[in-house]
Amino acid sequence: MAHSFHRAFPKDGKPSSVTISKDCADRYFVSMLFEEEIKPLPKTSTQVGLDLGLKSMVILSTGEAVGNPRYYAKDEKRLAKAQRRHAKKKKGGNNREKARRIVARVHARIGDRRRDYQHKLSTRIVRENQVICVESLAVKNMVQNHCLAKAVSDVGWGELVRQLEYKSEWYGRTLIKIDRWYPSSKTCHDCKHVVEDLPLDVREWVCPKCGVWHDRDINAARNILAEGLSVSACGGGVRPARGSARMGNPQRSRKVHSRG
Repeated sequence: MAHSFHRAFPKDGKPSSVTISKDCADRYFVSMLFEEEIKPLPKTSTQVGLDLGLKSMVILSTGEAVGNPRYYAKDEKRLAKAQRRHAKKKKGGNNREKARRIVARVHARIGDRRRDYQHKLSTRIVRENQVICVESLAVKNMVQNHCLAKAVSDVGWGELVRQLEYKSEWYGRTLIKIDRWYPSSKTCHDCKHVVEDLPLDVREWVCPKCGVWHDRDINAARNILAEGLSVSACGGGVRPARGSARMGNPQRSRKVHSRG
């Protein structure tokens, strides 16, 4: 269990508070709280849609695919070995505590590398784009699928979107979350025709109506961008009908985060 010590200071140019904490891996951290006015970044005309995936962590509407490092999968054998050694130690003994710290350090290594990657990626996306459109994913529901739970937890979509939210507010960008039920993968970006069925193993498909070839993920990212812009143009509460592209409850909610 992590422990922390907090001390407040007067506001005279010094930090308003200092927190010393210790995590489960017996690492100590010192956090200093300062008041700072964050200036918005210069405005740009660039807009982007993000499709979140497992093979590639993020696919941009520009066609760029950002890889998924799979930090947990890389250290899974090391973690399993450390956990087996911990389980064999006598409860209450010093050796068991040492083994517990080794397990905690492997978890910390995985988490630190994942957060570092997410911070670098989210900062880059926010700096390069004025408007960012992304899916509203129910990660808690997705991890209930035992076949995908480990991979979904490893990729860390929820943390990435959280970082995009607060960094967009900091730097004067607009983040638009579209409806999670919008069929972005099954909708043809050119003619807006929606195919009835598109299994996950189908990565490329041809629209039966207009004959345009699509990469599944890039097509989804472009549809997310178009849908997000329509949500923004309609004020976040009303969106124009697009025939078969509209499915489910018409009163679905959506969020628009913006600053400036």
